Amino acid sequence: MELDNTPKLTTLLKPYDPKETEARIYKAWEESGFFNPDVCIEKGVTASDAKPFTIIMPPPNVTGVLHMGHAMMLTLEDIMIRYHRMRGDRTLWIPGTDHAAIATQSKVEGIIKKEEDKSRHDLGREEFLKRVETFAQASHDSIASQIRVMGSSCDWSREAFTLDETRTKAVRTMFKKMYNDGLIYRGHRIVNWDPKGQTTIADDEIVYEERKAKLYTFKYSKDFPISISTTRPETKIGDVAVAVHPDDERYSAFVGKEYDVVFCGVPIHIKVIADQSVEKEFGTGALGVTPAHSIIDWEIADRHNLPRPQVINEYAKMTVGDERLLGKKTTVARDVVVAWLKQEGLLEKEEEVNQNISTAERTGGIIEPLPKLQWFVDVNKPFTIADSQIKGIESGSQVTLKEIMTKTVAGGQVAIIPDHFSKTYFHWIENLRDWCISRQIWYGHRIPVWYKGDETYTGVEAPTGNGWVQDADTLDTWFSSALWTFSTLSWPEKTKDFEIYHPTDVLETGYEILFFWVARMILMTGYALGTVPFHTVYLHGTVRDAQGRKMSKSLGNGIDPIDVADKFGADAGRMALIIGNTPGTDSRISEDKIKGYKNFANKLWNITRFVLSSIDESVIDTKPTINENDKSLLAEMSLLETEMTKDIEEYRFYMAGEKVYQYVWHRFADVILESSKEIMKNGTTEEKHSRQRILYEILKRNLVLLHPFMPFVTEEIWALLPKEQGDRALLMIERWPTQ
Repeated sequence: MELDNTPKLTTLLKPYDPKETEARIYKAWEESGFFNPDVCIEKGVTASDAKPFTIIMPPPNVTGVLHMGHAMMLTLEDIMIRYHRMRGDRTLWIPGTDHAAIATQSKVEGIIKKEEDKSRHDLGREEFLKRVETFAQASHDSIASQIRVMGSSCDWSREAFTLDETRTKAVRTMFKKMYNDGLIYRGHRIVNWDPKGQTTIADDEIVYEERKAKLYTFKYSKDFPISISTTRPETKIGDVAVAVHPDDERYSAFVGKEYDVVFCGVPIHIKVIADQSVEKEFGTGALGVTPAHSIIDWEIADRHNLPRPQVINEYAKMTVGDERLLGKKTTVARDVVVAWLKQEGLLEKEEEVNQNISTAERTGGIIEPLPKLQWFVDVNKPFTIADSQIKGIESGSQVTLKEIMTKTVAGGQVAIIPDHFSKTYFHWIENLRDWCISRQIWYGHRIPVWYKGDETYTGVEAPTGNGWVQDADTLDTWFSSALWTFSTLSWPEKTKDFEIYHPTDVLETGYEILFFWVARMILMTGYALGTVPFHTVYLHGTVRDAQGRKMSKSLGNGIDPIDVADKFGADAGRMALIIGNTPGTDSRISEDKIKGYKNFANKLWNITRFVLSSIDESVIDTKPTINENDKSLLAEMSLLETEMTKDIEEYRFYMAGEKVYQYVWHRFADVILESSKEIMKNGTTEEKHSRQRILYEILKRNLVLLHPFMPFVTEEIWALLPKEQGDRALLMIERWPTQ
């Protein structure tokens, strides 16, 4: 029977409309329950003993909307998830969001200031946190909707939030365990301080801005024997030493000598020391050591047992000096000191240089290194690891957190793609300092430590009795995020999910957070569980505009993935993000590129219309004999399936996508369909039936191959195809071809 007048063909006569299709299809996927591996097992889609494949979604911050970097992440992960689900694996993708403490609090503070001209202190902690939670919930709802728009086939029944009850229990359990093992301590150390936000911040929250600065070369006094250079002469009233390289013959005669000088009205005592960290060729080869206001200088002071006088406070104002300096902003004090140096004839040289200034990402404040009483994770202290599955670390042995991070990757238990990022990873660990985990903000996991007089209590729950006061600080967001692969699986409870799905298989994320997140997850998982959080780290690059520029509001060159889905369809956006995008490298995207893949979706739609209008149902029911010429087309199709499977297994998604795109457009449409027209017109009955069967078979098999990349249009077409025995109703659970 001809199919020309069927309702399915009538549907195909209309142009493909992603706006009408995509939301409807996603709703059908969700209602099917097949995003949940338990449902797949229950309904016979997945064998109960199938091997697990797990991805825990890197949680977007609840500070706004998704950008193209998120779209890249979601697309890559969904390709892997859909592929493994179609392979019959026990496939789990857990979605979630991150409370992003500093970013979210800063956003809400800005809104309150703008709309009510009030600060968080005007509202009080309780009321302010209510406002933040309302904002975070609204943002979460928007993000969850956007994740769906991208076609992400994640298990919403297991959704997690870094600040929900389960994750809070995990965070407090981890804090207590590390505190009891002596790996978390409270102490005075130098930290990144944001004077504008009034909190410590993590290294990743620093934005380095290149600015013009003045480099001043001078002596502390006329009789001081060594000249030094600095861009911050106002900090020199806090100097305690001048450091030179041990092999620098220019200064060897002065090493060990001490000098008392009065610098801009402030008495200072300077000792000349030799330290390997000093670069002989930089500046004068001599470094003025200000331990309280430089991380490098703080470490020099550690090595040489030097005092650490603080001369700048939390508001970036001077705390030492006479009326010329005391209480002045550091920028004002700098001018005062420079004027004094000139007046005293001590300034030898003044030159303009380019300098990377550390600024706070969220507030724009210039970072001031300050010694503060904070909570830290000790990365160098040995502890006993009870149960280790990490190569090179035996159960019951002494190990440091640094060694866990190093041996996990060095032993091959965690592979980083692309591999060259492994060198960067090891270099970062070699230079890793103790991790400051406390923040002076209100939103986030409050530190689970309580005080009463001289007593201190650390616990998962608050202590009983009156008079206990909880520490006012909150934990660095990365602390809770570092537990993500196992806290999402209900740890510290050892549930069935935890036993089946951990360690996870792949962490896919941007290369810029290799250290701040990836390394810390390896640290925390190795410490708590004696294993790895994931087997593979796949790093994607930054998505840039057509000219290679980073997308930003100021340039007005941003592309909103939701706008893309609305205008061109999510499938087109997904393909544009994947094709030509190799791991670890930045990629370019433009509306023209996206439009090209919208045309491809239409091409696939038109191919389907041609195939269905050209075949009889009998070729589906009776399965006619395939002639030798058409068998060669099936062999060609099998080769494509084999190559794509290998590409996906080896994380070459860009190659797999490109191959099926080229085959469908240039081989199937341009060659095979064109030659089929002549066969349909002049061939024998046997030739026609053979070719009809092959067209139907190739179309079906290409829909399967394309589905992980373009799930919406392929699912819509699959629903229009006449089915054979064994075909599944939904393409998302159809079997991937195995050779």
